[in-house]
Amino acid sequence: MLPLLKLPTVLYAAGRTDAGVHAICQVAHFDFAGKIDCFRLQECMNAHLVDVPVCVLSLEKVNDNFDARFSAIERYYVYKILNRRAKACLCAHRVWHVISPLDEQKMHAAAQHLVGKHDFSAFRASGCQSKSPLRTLNAISVLRDTDIISIKVAAKSFLYHQVRNMVGSLEMIGSGKLSEEDFVKIFRAGDRKKAGPTAPACGLYFAGVKY
Repeated sequence: MLPLLKLPTVLYAAGRTDAGVHAICQVAHFDFAGKIDCFRLQECMNAHLVDVPVCVLSLEKVNDNFDARFSAIERYYVYKILNRRAKACLCAHRVWHVISPLDEQKMHAAAQHLVGKHDFSAFRASGCQSKSPLRTLNAISVLRDTDIISIKVAAKSFLYHQVRNMVGSLEMIGSGKLSEEDFVKIFRAGDRKKAGPTAPACGLYFAGVKY
């Protein structure tokens, strides 16, 4: 139940995440027939959320056709790897700590083979309930800023664990455990068992959504 409304209210989110995954920006909608003071409701919600690491940045009225999930045309995720020997301190539980040196340029080059519409079975978790393994990846980049490597991806939708599984294989390329040629063969073969491990949830962020 949302405060002030005093009626059972269901929130519909733009994206779903696993336990341990973070959200920099999330969009959700709810249906309500009465009058709402958006500013007052936003302030009230944030007051009730004071003890949890969640806040409402903005609240606005939308037309009846808007759906936070199904109206989305693109979703953005970013995966962060801390690449150094020293442990994570301020960013503990917010990154995947990889000690071995990673070549982000090789990771970026290999990642470009994923752009476009493909069968992503090689990066599909066994518990995935999607009817088809076909997805269209609009963009992916691998960039380094000092010790942090950020892997940014954009698509309308993703398979269960798709991003974390892709990152697991890209990490193997960066560390020299897997060549770009082998990566492409594994991807095209659609064999999840031959692809890299699932990267930890702690490094993944739901970064935004486009309508």
